[in-house]
Amino acid sequence: MPATHKHLLNGLPRPTQIQTQSFRASRPSIAGPDTPEPPYPVPLEGAVQHGFGRGGKDLGCPTANLPDESLPDMVATLEPGVYYGYAQVLPPEGQPSRLRSEDHQVWPMVMSLGWNPFYKNERMSAEIHIMHEFSDDFYGYNMRALVLGYIRPELDYTSREALREDIEIDKKVALASLARPGYKYNSDPFFSNYDKA
Repeated sequence: MPATHKHLLNGLPRPTQIQTQSFRASRPSIAGPDTPEPPYPVPLEGAVQHGFGRGGKDLGCPTANLPDESLPDMVATLEPGVYYGYAQVLPPEGQPSRLRSEDHQVWPMVMSLGWNPFYKNERMSAEIHIMHEFSDDFYGYNMRALVLGYIRPELDYTSREALREDIEIDKKVALASLARPGYKYNSDPFFSNYDKA
């Protein structure tokens, strides 16, 4: 995943955008080898932050944002782009949860790491969409995620419809990729055996 760096924002390199149309013409249905290879799995953890507020509203894909302080370490390992893996949401330590027990299970996720050029972001973000219908929001809760593979580079879309379409494809690619026997990381010791009771 080579990146050509044009300039820096907040000390982080911003890559030259790949031509959207040529890439979208041939999307694979599965991404990555049959088992994760280095640098994967990449563990991430942090309190869920308020983001730009457009994932669910604009794109029908609500996301949970990792704190900005987690970005430098992540960028040292991962290029901007879309990734897949598993994630888990846990209440703050010592506090009861307002979510259902099933909401604390480990679920498939897709993650966007970058500047989201369609929205012309001025700062980098890591936005995770967990493929599960939660009973309530979980701002301030702790999120653990294992990134297991790379789906595609960050693209500069000309329409919201094209972006929404690719997000749906990303989710299908993630689920198909995680269905392989070598990607059964949802029971990894990194995740918690949380019991609400």
